Amino acid sequence: MMNNIKYYIGLVLAVAVLFTSCQEDDTSIGDIVTPTNVTISAEIVGVDADNPYGDGSGVVNFTSTADNEITYQFNFGDGKTDVAPSGEIEHRFTTTGINTYTVVVNAVGTGGVKSSTAMEVEVYSSFSDVEAEDFLSGELVGDSKTWYWAADIPLHVGLGPIEDDYGNGEFAYEAWWGSILAWDEEKYCMYSDEFVFTRTEEGLTFEQTAGLAFIPGAYGDEIGVTGDTCYDETVATTMYGVKTVSFLPSTSKAALEGSYNDEAYRGTAFEISDGGFMGWYVGASSYDIISVTENTLRVRIIQPGFGAWYQVFTSSKPVEGEVDFESEFNDLVWSDEFDTDGAPDATNWTYDTGAGGWGNQELQTYTDDASNVIVEDGVLKITAIKDGDTYTSTRLKSQGLQSFKYGRVEAYAKLPASQGTWPAIWMLGSNFDTVGWPSCGEIDIMEQTGADKETSLGTFHWLDASSSTNASYGETLAVSDMTSEFHLYTLEWSEEHLIILVDNVEVVTLTNSDDLPFYDKNFFYDTKRSHGW
Repeated sequence: MMNNIKYYIGLVLAVAVLFTSCQEDDTSIGDIVTPTNVTISAEIVGVDADNPYGDGSGVVNFTSTADNEITYQFNFGDGKTDVAPSGEIEHRFTTTGINTYTVVVNAVGTGGVKSSTAMEVEVYSSFSDVEAEDFLSGELVGDSKTWYWAADIPLHVGLGPIEDDYGNGEFAYEAWWGSILAWDEEKYCMYSDEFVFTRTEEGLTFEQTAGLAFIPGAYGDEIGVTGDTCYDETVATTMYGVKTVSFLPSTSKAALEGSYNDEAYRGTAFEISDGGFMGWYVGASSYDIISVTENTLRVRIIQPGFGAWYQVFTSSKPVEGEVDFESEFNDLVWSDEFDTDGAPDATNWTYDTGAGGWGNQELQTYTDDASNVIVEDGVLKITAIKDGDTYTSTRLKSQGLQSFKYGRVEAYAKLPASQGTWPAIWMLGSNFDTVGWPSCGEIDIMEQTGADKETSLGTFHWLDASSSTNASYGETLAVSDMTSEFHLYTLEWSEEHLIILVDNVEVVTLTNSDDLPFYDKNFFYDTKRSHGW
């Protein structure tokens, strides 16, 4: 309805102008006056006796004046243009070194007539991020690299506030919208996008060579089209063509003050010229690089007046139905294949027994009884049993028998469908008995809640030293058949990071550090099937 109203208003205005023109019998638009006395001046930021070309920021403040002008159009000589009705504008030149640019200003008068003048500026920019450039395009002139949406992982697009903190740094991660799945049906139309970065002698270029532009609903409303779908270049008019890429220091609050997955932003931003963008059309072309590697690019782009979009791209084209996660660990250290019927192997497993809620309001009493835990036909079976108003189950652990530091931990499991059951596969620090929880650290490889039987939770817990409270970080992954089929639940754990996966699809990643209990400490394995909400 709002779109219709917008069109009706436009129609009424058009009729009113036509009617007025006929009334006066005058089709002129007034005197056409050409601007005169056009001037331009420049102030290079940081110029002094020791820095004749500026302080290295590359920032120059331009001022233009003219008589009979309406606005000013600037061409900065570096592939960038802008408009400034006041004649005053700031511009950052980003090519590293001392470079000379010819800056042209057009003073625009009535009827679109223009008068112009030009000047040369010699300015120094010291900012560079060669490693980021190499990751994006390759190291040598002529190298190119193609990037794709990381459609095969959850949360390859998310949404958060631009600067609002709400007390916990929400301006630096996708705090508002974090539920997009791999191969999301609504976003499917954009997964054929291909983005090519190429290194030239002058720097990097960018070109979208395939695919469409996705326009989210909020921006669709703004430009008068139906949102949350894809469009071609007739709507996203700046989508195609070779653009230049400029690199500059990040200046957003998120980059300066925030962190993502407990790691600071890279501090580098890039801007695509001529309105270019990476598949997500929101009227912006500037990207904060959150992190970049040879294969993964994570960025943040601001939709003015609305929010910040978080996006993940990969240089390995995802193929639907195929999961390609390459583990860095190949040597088997320990396993239990549950190939001997009866009680679990006592050299690998022991029990927590008894009642008492276990800190989670759990209703069951844990036992080591065969009715609750048994190995049959190559499968470990843990059964929660209701007897009147009481419940029994089993909590099995490797504490004191098997512990690990770094490696790949895998468990194939099929989970209960009964509402109220709360199975989990997790690890605790081997120093649990001496330091307690959460100081010991906890890694929840898989957790299924009592009410939601189609979602797997991956979560990390530790003690926040500054507040002496439990800190946690986790994500979820939809797994529609987790109660009817076996799935592979995995922890990939190294000195650098911890990654939780389901069927080799990433659920959550945490950057490891010596401030966390997951660094250089052993953990033991724990599993349960409990009853509670």
